[in-house]
Amino acid sequence: MNNGWIEAEADDFIKAHGPERGNDVALMAYATRLLGSRPDLAMHGGGNTSLKGVVKTVAGDEVAALFVKASGVALEAVLPSDFVCLDHAYLKKLRAVSSLTDEIMADEFRTRMLKPGDALPSIETLMHAFLDQRSIVHTHPTAILALTNRAGGEEAITAALGGDVGVAPYINSGLALGRAVADAFDAGKELRAIVVMHHGLITWGTGPKQAYDSTIEMVGRAEEYLRKSRRRIFPLNTATPLETARKRYTKIAPLLRGLLSPESDDPDNTHEKTVLAPLISRETLDILDSPDANALACTEPLTPDYLVRTKAYPLFIENPDYEDIDLLGRQVAREIELFSARYDAYLKKFSSRLPEFDASGFDLLPRVVLLPGLGAVCAGPDLGMARIARDITEQALIVKRAISETDGTYLGLTEEHLFDMEFRAFQRTKVACKGQKPPLRGGVAIVTGAAGAIGSGICEELLRQGCHVAATDLAGENLDAMAFTLKNLYGEQALVVPLDVTDGAAVAAAFEKTVEAFGGIDIVVINAGLAHVSTLTEMDLDAFRKLERVNIEGTLLMLAQAGKLFKLQNTAGDVVLISTKNVFAPGAKFGAYSATKAAAHQLCRVASIEFAEMGVRVNMVSPDAVFSHGSKRSGLWTQVGPDRMKARGLDEKGLEEYYRERNLLKARVTAEHVARAVVFFVTHQTPTTGATIPVDGGLPDSTPR
Repeated sequence: MNNGWIEAEADDFIKAHGPERGNDVALMAYATRLLGSRPDLAMHGGGNTSLKGVVKTVAGDEVAALFVKASGVALEAVLPSDFVCLDHAYLKKLRAVSSLTDEIMADEFRTRMLKPGDALPSIETLMHAFLDQRSIVHTHPTAILALTNRAGGEEAITAALGGDVGVAPYINSGLALGRAVADAFDAGKELRAIVVMHHGLITWGTGPKQAYDSTIEMVGRAEEYLRKSRRRIFPLNTATPLETARKRYTKIAPLLRGLLSPESDDPDNTHEKTVLAPLISRETLDILDSPDANALACTEPLTPDYLVRTKAYPLFIENPDYEDIDLLGRQVAREIELFSARYDAYLKKFSSRLPEFDASGFDLLPRVVLLPGLGAVCAGPDLGMARIARDITEQALIVKRAISETDGTYLGLTEEHLFDMEFRAFQRTKVACKGQKPPLRGGVAIVTGAAGAIGSGICEELLRQGCHVAATDLAGENLDAMAFTLKNLYGEQALVVPLDVTDGAAVAAAFEKTVEAFGGIDIVVINAGLAHVSTLTEMDLDAFRKLERVNIEGTLLMLAQAGKLFKLQNTAGDVVLISTKNVFAPGAKFGAYSATKAAAHQLCRVASIEFAEMGVRVNMVSPDAVFSHGSKRSGLWTQVGPDRMKARGLDEKGLEEYYRERNLLKARVTAEHVARAVVFFVTHQTPTTGATIPVDGGLPDSTPR
């Protein structure tokens, strides 16, 4: 376990962030970020830190303060402003209180804030308040959990970490845990750390660096103990090859995504959107392909902090048949039904333990599905949440394997403890969508012609609405530039895939890459298109055929691939074609474009009929004269513009003004307008399919009829 503290970095962080809450809190934030950057120390907010200090009031009084990390804030991204400042002297008095409900505890925290804010402090705030140390670090390290979650765990902790480490029994976070940790500390004044069974590690120091250093030291001791006592019981390289597992996932992911998407009461949106994140690794396959995989992997979670991400148990599929996808679908559907029934019984059995808990409408579907020969498939309402579940699952498998290979027996918590933490209001707040839920959260779109003016506008608007987007276009500088922009703005929510829509194999590969990234697809936007200026009498046949391949065959290939995926996924979907006003009102010298786009338009009208039985809506957006999107010029107008300017004796600016003046509203049509029309369709604001929205400012001759 390497110590990652770098003094120069710490100094730079203090210079940059010290003014927010003071240098000491900034240094605590730096230490917290170091911890959070190591998944083997603290995973996805699974831990908290604090610092005790003094703040001066407006009246000039100095008040003892506790700065504790806010609930739900990821450790690796924490800033000084993410520490809630509380009245420490008052919080210490709560140690004498007999009990506190979560609601009363939250109210106490809100009323005892020395600096106002919307964030609530960690559920473990009272542990930080009661422990008489200046800087405190609480984490859930992998190596520590491999000691705490086994029969005879206390003896293993002492053997691994030494006599200067105390042990506290597992107790629900809050007042009880705070009191138990403080009692353990008071009973052994020379302690350097405390381990809470089934929970994690608590260290401290006179300052943030000392507390951080102690964490690194203790985890290092645990790792060394495990290394020395470990013997391999899972054979190497006898399980499924990685490439085989990846191919299986791509083949069945849409099926799984459909089965893991909760049904909705909204007739216009029959399923809640779900994103998948697979865990396909050599170690995972070694475990899941072993004879004892079910008994090992389906035991209780490592720590109850993770339950709101993964639920209490995964779903294990015995002997999945990857060669017969229909049979596999029936098998998985049956197992999910049994899982849901078990989870419903679990809720009903323990719901009286939490009077405030309301089980109505609760999703009973699994969050983690374990498949021998493939790996783990984890689900969430968006990619970030799905990946958190994936990472937690990976840690769980690593720890359970380590316990087995050090001659231990895994020992989890009782269902009562699991229920208490899974449904506590404090915990569920962590995963609640902050603010208004984006309308397309969890949705997945693939967009062709994405590097152009209209295509980039569509991608950006879908991303703003919460959608995950695969932006596709011909490989080259334009696509590379778009990838750079989208990744900077939206990170992993955006995927960029090179695609020639005239190549059937490339279309299939683009769908596969999107499925690999997100688990499936809900929205297909067909925007790729070419234009050509020529009279019919002088038309070059090869040029016409080039348009025919892109505008017609490309549309057909996308529709065919979309239909196959939507049928497998079985959660409805949308196709939107970016058509053109030329379908309804063609122009001279624009025969090739008008004819081929009209054919594409007609293909989509047919698709609206054929796909309706799957609940898939197919609609068209018909724009006119979109010249650019920001600094990105339209490729179509780069081709068409010179001829139109010459014919009308106009320069570029004059041509744009001409097209603006010719529509009824005198509107400049933008890529954003086209994108909003796409969003109108895919958010299902009306039960509409086979329709065309003109986005042209009003052109009577091109009104759909």
